[in-house]
Amino acid sequence: MQFTFTKMEGLGNDYLYVYDDPDKYDAPALSIRLSERHFGAGSDGMIWIAPSDQADFKMRIFNADGSEAMMCGNGIRCVGKYVYDHGYTDKTHLHIDTLSGIKALDLLVEDGKAVGATVNMGKVEVSGPKTLDVDGEAVTCRPVSVGNPHAVIFVEDGENAPLTTLGPKVEKHPAFPDGVNTEFVQVIDRHHLRMRVWERGSGVTLACGTGACASTAAAVAEGFCPKNEDVTVTLDGGDLHIKITDDGAAIMTGPATTVYKGEVTL
Repeated sequence: MQFTFTKMEGLGNDYLYVYDDPDKYDAPALSIRLSERHFGAGSDGMIWIAPSDQADFKMRIFNADGSEAMMCGNGIRCVGKYVYDHGYTDKTHLHIDTLSGIKALDLLVEDGKAVGATVNMGKVEVSGPKTLDVDGEAVTCRPVSVGNPHAVIFVEDGENAPLTTLGPKVEKHPAFPDGVNTEFVQVIDRHHLRMRVWERGSGVTLACGTGACASTAAAVAEGFCPKNEDVTVTLDGGDLHIKITDDGAAIMTGPATTVYKGEVTL
């Protein structure tokens, strides 16, 4: 059977997009197979798009290790681009059904193609600082929920943060029994953060939209950044713009790009 997909990326956070029902396939195994960067197409996972009874469309996300994610900020922008560019809708204001609730997005359109989106990611819940014992060393983080779990760690030097050493240990720490996305964040100034991420189920990725929202919300809670003003979050793959409103919602703006369309024999 020939199986087609579209590879898309938001700031280098790349997924394989399919308009179909993942329950018709072994979606976890397919994500593991196709996400492999040497023997597969290469991606951070797969995102499946389908009609929804509650919204315009629904999305389901499977990480590169086959686990299912609740939400993906970079991915939802690409979902908007996919359905618009493929003619499934002519609307530029969309509601997308996700495992962490229905999210509203406004597409940015140029020359008849969607090039990005502004997404209301909903309310971000920031907990108080938590100190973890990691191999006998005390590590302080801010647990944050953006529909999926994050641990935000503020560092002096984002470029040289212990991404690949500390990241996987925090992801699997007993304090987070379901695993956690780990962000290392340097405060450049009140309107600029540098963030690097170890994603639950995928490892190092070039960008994480929910992580950028979590990092900005944690920075607001710490008094590093203001509410109701755009904060630029520089990730390995580029910049996102995040605003935390008075009611705690995160508004995210960023690009969405199609890389190529592919076909594989199953």
